[in-house]
Amino acid sequence: MTVENINVEKAIQRVNDLIAQEKDLSPAFKASIEVLLLLVTILVNRLGLNSKNSSKPPSFDPNRKKEPKEPGVRKPGGQHGHIGATLKPFLNPDLVTEIRVDRSTLPQGKYRPVGYEPRQMVDLDIDIFVTEWRAEILEDQDGKRYVAPFPTGVTRPVQYGIGVKTNAVYMSQYQLIPYNRIEDHFLDQMGILISAGTIHNFNKDAYERLAFFESWVKERLAASTLIHSDETGINVGGTKLWLHNVSNDNFTCFYPHAKRGCEAMDEMGILPGYQGVICHDHWKAYFRYGGLHALCNAHHLRELERAVEQDKQKWAEQMIALLKEINKATNDAGGCLEATESEHYRKRYRDLLCEAERECPPPDEAGKKKKGKTARSKARNLLERLRDFENETLRFMVDINVPFSNNQAENDLRMTKVQQKISGCFRSMDGAKIFCRIRSFLSTCRKQGVTASEALRLLFQERWPAFMNVKEQCAE
Repeated sequence: MTVENINVEKAIQRVNDLIAQEKDLSPAFKASIEVLLLLVTILVNRLGLNSKNSSKPPSFDPNRKKEPKEPGVRKPGGQHGHIGATLKPFLNPDLVTEIRVDRSTLPQGKYRPVGYEPRQMVDLDIDIFVTEWRAEILEDQDGKRYVAPFPTGVTRPVQYGIGVKTNAVYMSQYQLIPYNRIEDHFLDQMGILISAGTIHNFNKDAYERLAFFESWVKERLAASTLIHSDETGINVGGTKLWLHNVSNDNFTCFYPHAKRGCEAMDEMGILPGYQGVICHDHWKAYFRYGGLHALCNAHHLRELERAVEQDKQKWAEQMIALLKEINKATNDAGGCLEATESEHYRKRYRDLLCEAERECPPPDEAGKKKKGKTARSKARNLLERLRDFENETLRFMVDINVPFSNNQAENDLRMTKVQQKISGCFRSMDGAKIFCRIRSFLSTCRKQGVTASEALRLLFQERWPAFMNVKEQCAE
């Protein structure tokens, strides 16, 4: 690696050669120099990590080299056969204004109306709509009063309606806008004075109404043939906790917990007893669950890229090309390869790892005194993982339900990272739980073709979306 025109690897190798030539160096001094060189190597390797060769997110890699896209053969704009989304006229406009022809500008003659040419302007009118109920009061001859009952949900002299609640929760939990900016929005746009505490109460109300949904979605995920699992760190009151995700292309479930491993997964309640395929990034705790496993090859490609750049492993470069070739062949075949073709690729995979054994051998165990496994390099660890978990790595080419990577889980988690960037942290675990349950609901609805606004409106109307196919009310 070169840092400011200095080849660090050559410099370190030269120091090692000089140390080897010096016969009078004390063992303590020699060991100290070796430790310093080791630290320099570790730090330099970290400098070389980016979003393409590690799990470092692109947001923390602003100076990454971006490869220019090759110009396409198609012209810019809508392509042939593309279904346009042109603004269509409304059948029932709110206001109709007729424009008469100024007959004084016309030549002399007789004219009769034969129709009109319509044009519409679609605009937005944000306004307050206040509904007042006046319950009749009757009094009998004894002075006893009888008051007509108010509709369900009308419990206070003045209260916010479903539209206000839907808008506030949508902006807070879906658009991730901070409370103080939501306050400004309501005051500036609609003249409604609303506090941060009220917005929090709306979110809490939605959370409590979604208790049934959380149980429902966990049952659906537990019965799925394939699920994606991942976890990411979150900041709760200045402490690093974990947000767990189990999802697929139909359902999403988020769950916050203080732990990263099995304790959190057991408490979440989806993975225990699950017998389908779990797609994940090789976090060891996942191997305690599920019937079969599929490893994320997007992670493998990044680790292989690091092995090429930092460890100069030629086999890793060849493995990158092979995995991409298998993925393309699988996609071209409709998501699953025939047995003969899959065996052909499996043999190439194994042969390449056999060659890798010669280029990246295990550490020499001869003369070893300490107990336990000798430390491996990152490239060697990756090689052994690809060798020992061959079926899990290549499952995507023989199972039509298994994708090449775990990108589904990572995509579902992405907006939770955006929330952390905007707000910095959750103030409490209760706030994290509110966010996770509501986001689980909104993400699932989006996957089912229901917009976030419509989903929240149905929720506050005590109705479930049609895809849930249940009659239970949202709140007791």
